[in-house]
Amino acid sequence: MHILLTRPLEDSNELIIKFKNLGHLVSHMPVIQIEKSNYKIKDYSHFKGIIFTSSNAIKFLDTKLFDKKLICFCVGAATEKKALSSGFQNVISAEGNVNNLKELIFQNFNPSNGKLLYVSGEIISNDLDKDLLSNGYSVERIITYLVKPVENLDDKFVEKLKINMPEIVYVYSQNSALSFLKLIKNHNLVDFWMNTNLMCISEKTSSVLNEIKWRKIFLFSPGEEEFLLYKI
Repeated sequence: MHILLTRPLEDSNELIIKFKNLGHLVSHMPVIQIEKSNYKIKDYSHFKGIIFTSSNAIKFLDTKLFDKKLICFCVGAATEKKALSSGFQNVISAEGNVNNLKELIFQNFNPSNGKLLYVSGEIISNDLDKDLLSNGYSVERIITYLVKPVENLDDKFVEKLKINMPEIVYVYSQNSALSFLKLIKNHNLVDFWMNTNLMCISEKTSSVLNEIKWRKIFLFSPGEEEFLLYKI
């Protein structure tokens, strides 16, 4: 099976290896690039817990400034893995979406416990901090990274893709979907996806790509990528 991955290489490496080991052909077409933001370094000692909604949020955070015994709430398995590898010891993971993460915080952290630090990218799909504030929590958000669209594709890659279109493409965010759509329009690829299954992280993400004719559209949570292969 031919699989197309659209996240930056660092975020795709593990899946590239896994899918290749399963005998699949894997193409990599990153549609976004991640850059560190110029967030202010400050004293983080007064925070009693940390919320991470992506592994990139941790990647660009100066983790040396934190007590590694602080409770960490992670949106999913990949983020949990990054938190643990960064030295955090008290890590709790949700099942890959922000609603589950919010419930996890409600169950394991009382507002009276103190202030939470919410670490994220510039663009978020859910106002987690506002939801927590409305439920009596004290929360401060910092933005550790920015998401920029990839502006162009290599012409040789595009020609190879036209000859051998993927059976599956994975898209992980609304921003990625918008960039994907712009790229394939710019390279005259809009009409090539009728036999491709689109795998999207949410309905918001898939709605961006509804104008393209797909074989089928599936929704998934991070960590379910391999499982989806058996649904086709």
